[in-house]
Amino acid sequence: MALRQVPQGDEPAPLSEERERLVPMSPLRRTVARRLVEAQHTAAILTTFNEIDMTNVLALRERYQDRFVKQHGIKLGFMSFFVKSAIEGLKAFPAVNAEIRGTDIVYKDHYDIGVAVGGGKGLVVPVVRGADAMSFAELEKGIADLAVRARDNKLTMKELEGGTFTISNGGVYGSLLSTPILNPPQSGILGLHAIQKRAVVRDDAVVVRSMMYAALSYDHRLVDGREAVQFLVRVKECVEDPERMLLEV
Repeated sequence: MALRQVPQGDEPAPLSEERERLVPMSPLRRTVARRLVEAQHTAAILTTFNEIDMTNVLALRERYQDRFVKQHGIKLGFMSFFVKSAIEGLKAFPAVNAEIRGTDIVYKDHYDIGVAVGGGKGLVVPVVRGADAMSFAELEKGIADLAVRARDNKLTMKELEGGTFTISNGGVYGSLLSTPILNPPQSGILGLHAIQKRAVVRDDAVVVRSMMYAALSYDHRLVDGREAVQFLVRVKECVEDPERMLLEV
């Protein structure tokens, strides 16, 4: 194999063929890059983890899926369960739904949940507004509509602004564990991951359950570690007992 000659001096000889492409960043990518750097520079980001047993949710979906589709015209997915669970956690720990504005803390008594979806030009986070007032079917329809329009590049800037909390599901791409980055000026983001069957201990017996790792990244300037851990535990409890959410007890 012939080796390329390098001339004297510090500069290597130019390559005989082009091996790089210069492509301008899209306006969306520039905005995403700016906001990610802003989050790293302005917030004290910390992440806490837990694992969630998805077995009961999977069983409930299988049991009611046909009836749900027949009645509502859409499948019962996982995201509506996590949106409902996150709202329960936000109500119990309002600092996670707040933001720092100057030297003040703005506590928000509305729940506009950003849901990260893959768009035609990259990952975007459209907002489901008034999510706390929606049923499971309304959430599924709203999220599905936003996802379709994201892929078709038909979302408006207004639909990407003003969220109070974000949920990102890297599990759909195969991610097992990650540390999601905040969507400023929000103080929390819930990261979901792939569901895997694992051996776990239940009642002193080793059993196979469908498990998911979940992560909460939060702004430690506003949210204490205790609040963050308890928020994620609340989400875990709600998802692991989905009938409780359905009955709103």
